[in-house]
Amino acid sequence: MLHIDAVTTLALASVLYLLGVYIVNHVSILKKLCIPAPVIGGLLFAILVAILQSFDIVTIKLNSDFLQNFFMLAFFTTIGLGASLKLLKLGGKVLILYFIFCGILAVLQNVIGVSLAKVLNIPPLLGITAGSMSMEGGHGNAAAYGQTIQQLGYHSALTAALAAATLGLVAGGLIGGPVVKYLINKYNLKPSQAESTKEDYSKVSYNEHLHNKMEPTTVFLLQFTIVAICMAIGSYIGNTFTDLTSINIPMYVGAMFVAVIIRNISEYSNLQLIDMKIVDKISDVSLSLFLSIALMSINLTDIYKLAIPLIIIVLVQIVFIVLFSVFIVFRGLGKNYDAAVMIGGFIGHGLGATPNAMANLDVITKKFGASPKAYLVVPIVGAFLIDLLGVPIVTSFINLLK
Repeated sequence: MLHIDAVTTLALASVLYLLGVYIVNHVSILKKLCIPAPVIGGLLFAILVAILQSFDIVTIKLNSDFLQNFFMLAFFTTIGLGASLKLLKLGGKVLILYFIFCGILAVLQNVIGVSLAKVLNIPPLLGITAGSMSMEGGHGNAAAYGQTIQQLGYHSALTAALAAATLGLVAGGLIGGPVVKYLINKYNLKPSQAESTKEDYSKVSYNEHLHNKMEPTTVFLLQFTIVAICMAIGSYIGNTFTDLTSINIPMYVGAMFVAVIIRNISEYSNLQLIDMKIVDKISDVSLSLFLSIALMSINLTDIYKLAIPLIIIVLVQIVFIVLFSVFIVFRGLGKNYDAAVMIGGFIGHGLGATPNAMANLDVITKKFGASPKAYLVVPIVGAFLIDLLGVPIVTSFINLLK
């Protein structure tokens, strides 16, 4: 057996991420579907490890637990720092409705996963790996919660969750556009503002107030310190809550909600402590390395028995989100052109991730016309607010079924 230490694991993860970036940039279908670079790099390593193990050449063991937990904690903390409650007011009634529909979707995706798990004779917690944690949550949540379920004794949970997230991501990029085209043609919908901005509200800017007062290095260290403090306090709160109540609350949940509190205190008291441009970079690095390490660590030989049940559950999830979007969400959002365009985003991040949602919006609006409301609502909810509902929903289901 070949043991790889933590430092070498980190180096490998970084190299594999860069390899993934190179491959995604040179394979157009991967770029079109918004497949994350660390997923490609980490999966190639996992395939290599599985081949070497299958032929009894060598078994590779990574020392990845600490690194995985650290980057996972950092990523969810940055998600919390991006959750400004003022964004809810910015989008008005439609944004709040869209946000609520995302919460309803998360609950129903988990119900589908658990129900089909019982029909297909697999443990309900493994059914949840193809629920909202991997569909609406994407690879980041899939890896985080897959690890949590794995720690409860289900050894193939992480592999199953990441596989489901990958299937969902591909589907989200493929079906969002055709569904919106169907709605636009069926109801003869036209944009109300043909010439308007397509500003992506998931993009953030530097905090000029901080940069005018501090050197760039100091501003970065301040953001790093805020993230570290949220991680420390949140993980302590999460662990203490679990010890006192026996309810399994992963430490990153506590860190995320501490970060939400700090972000909104900073905003409402006009302290202006958060530079979201830097926090966004910390988030990107943390998620990339977390996913790369998570994919490197999965045991692909565990997925054989789960392959068919997982595919069936994901296919049902795809059919469900299309029906839910067309017959419920579209009507709830106003049954107009903006509502149709938002369906493209809803399916994009409801099965995959925010980049999928934004790619769907881009394709749709270039062909049929601008939708400023969709470009406001979809990225705000998909990039910043969705986990405020998704995290407690998944955590609740895990605790009910463990």
